[in-house]
Amino acid sequence: MPRRSPYAALFALPGVARLFAIAFVARLPQAMTGVVLTLHVVTALHRGYGEAGLVTAIMTVGMAIGAPWRGRLVDRVGLRRAVLPSVVVASLVWFAAPHLPYQALLGAVFVGGVYSVPAFSVTRQSLSVLVPVSQQQTAFAADSVFVELTFMVSPLVGVWLATAVSTTVALTTTAVVTVVGGLMLAWADPPTRSVAAPVVEPGRDGGVRALITPGIVVVLLAAVAAAFILVGTDVALVATLTEAGRPGDVGWMVALWCLGSVAGGLVYGARGRGVSPLVLVALLGAATVPAAFVTGQPWLALAVVLAGVPCAASLSAINAALVRQVPEHRRGEVMGWSGATSTAGNALGAPLVGWVIDRGSPGAGFLTAACVGGVVALAGIGALRVARLRRAARPDDGVGNGVGNGVGNGVGPILEEDARSTGTLSGAV
Repeated sequence: MPRRSPYAALFALPGVARLFAIAFVARLPQAMTGVVLTLHVVTALHRGYGEAGLVTAIMTVGMAIGAPWRGRLVDRVGLRRAVLPSVVVASLVWFAAPHLPYQALLGAVFVGGVYSVPAFSVTRQSLSVLVPVSQQQTAFAADSVFVELTFMVSPLVGVWLATAVSTTVALTTTAVVTVVGGLMLAWADPPTRSVAAPVVEPGRDGGVRALITPGIVVVLLAAVAAAFILVGTDVALVATLTEAGRPGDVGWMVALWCLGSVAGGLVYGARGRGVSPLVLVALLGAATVPAAFVTGQPWLALAVVLAGVPCAASLSAINAALVRQVPEHRRGEVMGWSGATSTAGNALGAPLVGWVIDRGSPGAGFLTAACVGGVVALAGIGALRVARLRRAARPDDGVGNGVGNGVGNGVGPILEEDARSTGTLSGAV
């Protein structure tokens, strides 16, 4: 009998296929909002791109602030009670947004960001409950692939609505899909903790300090580095094509980038063995380097596909590593922090890479994104190796018990995984 595909086994699990379907809908508004807001500010409000960038930046700050808070609410009061207020507030913001003057829009998008429906983090949190540990690598890889598909489809639809119809219709559609996706998520109410998970009273879970462990901090830094590389690549790609007089090629080049990510994610998810997220982020940086030196559309297209290959795998490994290091009653919060740190990477990467491009060339932008993100990942690998050697010298200090019960300093799980799957690279650092 032929061996069953890891993905077939995954989607055969109760509730998994439905979760992915609902998550795809619930995530569409967040993937659409940024580009639609930019077009609305520029074309409908007749403002500059700098002012449009400020709108999206303020929305992003709101999302970064709201993500850990809403994740903690999911942990404490359950998904429905945490999500329904977000559905109400966020939908009101996006219904009102196309009718607001610029100054009022700045405040509205901040509120909308804070109360955005936590579809990304809730999906990953629920996967950690629905899927056995042995299949979670495949599950998180599949989730990253679905995220790529979301960001391929949603901006295209948003741009088409904004340009072919109007930005008012596009923003109103965002509001409608926010309501539909949020209500579907609340109706399905996917589990965010197992029945056997202990209930911990507020104030007795150690607070935020309990999550600030070396292992978790290192993985969150990997998330920052990955986001820095991705947003930097995005900015450099747009600059390259604009300088070449081919801005219309941005859409299909981004699609090629996403297709590379989808292919890499599917292969990684089918593997029986995981790879350290730090190593994958370092590979993501290395895979981006060729784009800095190629000339001509065909070679750029090939370089973009190569740059995308480690993307979904890196993001899935980051989420899987975080889930393994915290107890179930804190997973919503740590997923929120993951979103916040990724937002920080975006906020750092876009202006820095843009500054480099303004003073150099688009190729320098690719190289900056690759080098900064890659160096952060390599530094993390080196730091973990040093910590592992110190831990080996003190075998009885109790460090590294975070795998089984979610307590301890969290260094042990990452170090053990690093030793199993990345010995060659980490040993060279």
